[in-house]
Amino acid sequence: MTEARESAGPHVRRVPGTPCWVSLMVRGLEATEEFYGELFGWEFRPGPQQLGPYVRALLDGQEVAGMGQLPPDRRLPVAWTPYLAADDVDQTADTVRLCGGTVAVGPLDAAEAGRMAIASDPSGAVFGIWQASAYLGTALTGVPGTPVWNELLTFETESVAKFYKSVFGYEEEPVVSAGFDYLTLHLGGRPVAGLHGVGHGLPRDRGPHWQTYFEVADVDETLRHVGDLGGSVLRAAHDSPHGRVARVVDPEGAEFSLVENPH
Repeated sequence: MTEARESAGPHVRRVPGTPCWVSLMVRGLEATEEFYGELFGWEFRPGPQQLGPYVRALLDGQEVAGMGQLPPDRRLPVAWTPYLAADDVDQTADTVRLCGGTVAVGPLDAAEAGRMAIASDPSGAVFGIWQASAYLGTALTGVPGTPVWNELLTFETESVAKFYKSVFGYEEEPVVSAGFDYLTLHLGGRPVAGLHGVGHGLPRDRGPHWQTYFEVADVDETLRHVGDLGGSVLRAAHDSPHGRVARVVDPEGAEFSLVENPH
């Protein structure tokens, strides 16, 4: 999981297919800023406004994530969405459609920052596509309060892996374990994201969806803060090969995971 950190530095243009940004669209932007500001120590700066009111979350003055206000008439799920880098978002959007996916928003320009689209894979999981211009994406990784990994929870990995490989050129590496359906997606020999087939373990009201992991210094302490701030714990802290992890939900219902990396 931690190998997904940017080895070439945050200001280098991302290889197409690399997760480069995470964004959350919510109904109450001000309350959501308060929750994540207290939880991760984020501060907020406005813009760009192409999707309505939108802010960038900063940690130590560097952008790490984005949040926007959902239009009142849009009944979209409140969920963290990863953006995957592209050299040409229009061409990538065409490939998404050709491979059985859907493009729901865009492609459109986000001021001088870049060009974007929001799409879904054939199973319905939503992701963004980002063609960088002035803004390359998350500028800080590898410290508490930053996104460290993105993982698709889906029915089964084989068919959806073909979609992502066709669109972004990933190589795949299965995790060989009886009864465990998991693939790691690689670019240039480096793991960048995971696909986890959970069959009927998917929530009925959610369907397949991407999940973002945020690094924290102490998972157990962070879980206490989540509860104090109005969120709740979906899966209690437990040890994994990648460190101590837990899954939580914010006050608006957006799921995300926490990981405390072993040192």
